[in-house]
Amino acid sequence: MEATGRYGEALARFLIEGGHRVSVVNPKRIKAYGDSKLRRNKSDKADALLIAEFCLKENPRLWEPLQAEIYELQAMVRYLHALEKMRQQERNRLSAGLSSPTVREQIEEHIAYLEAKMSELRDNIQVHIKRNRDLKRQKDLLVSIPGIGELTAVKILAEIGDIRRFKSAKKLAAYAGLTPYQQDSGYSVHKRPRLSKLGNAHLRKALYLPAIVAKTHNPIVHAFCERLSSYGKCPMAVIGAAMHKLLRIAYGVLKSGRPFNADLALSSAS
Repeated sequence: MEATGRYGEALARFLIEGGHRVSVVNPKRIKAYGDSKLRRNKSDKADALLIAEFCLKENPRLWEPLQAEIYELQAMVRYLHALEKMRQQERNRLSAGLSSPTVREQIEEHIAYLEAKMSELRDNIQVHIKRNRDLKRQKDLLVSIPGIGELTAVKILAEIGDIRRFKSAKKLAAYAGLTPYQQDSGYSVHKRPRLSKLGNAHLRKALYLPAIVAKTHNPIVHAFCERLSSYGKCPMAVIGAAMHKLLRIAYGVLKSGRPFNADLALSSAS
């Protein structure tokens, strides 16, 4: 099955309930496979044959639906992000220099409405966390990490689901699109590495501001970023590395079930 987003997940759940084995595959993989076969025709029939051939040869990992409590949490967190985005759009309209008092009043009323809904949704998220003992335990583990606050912890949990899905911190970083993308060829092509971004954009966004905070207040991330800066890494590259480091720390506390301990982490790193 070639599908992404909420539609893809809903269809996958429907097929699994019908007794089918389902893999949810990034469409870019299917397109790249078709390009490698020098495919010249595109139609529904040709696409179906290509997907079937891809699955037969590549044997993609079977899709596992999120637990009900994670699925609900993810839906609420992503809708909260959508409301925040709408509020910012309305604020931008206000700052654009509106000359109509009527339109300005309507926008201000809409902003107030959005903020009320956001507050209500945040309360619902907190209630949902408190009702699920395992979610609360994991949230408490994450907020023990300097740089990760309550809302960031919730966003991380909503996107990664069961930490046991990931066999290593490296796998989790790849899922988030926080692994470096190298562009080297021979002696002439040596481009600066950058984040691959082939992963969960919601998770990357959730880690950006916390990584900036962690650069100063988290001793592990701070020491790591200082070392990178001394090597001449550009500021954005350092922030990307801090996001990667923070996610690996999050993986460690969730996997071990123990709160963050700076002294233990520093001794193991030395």
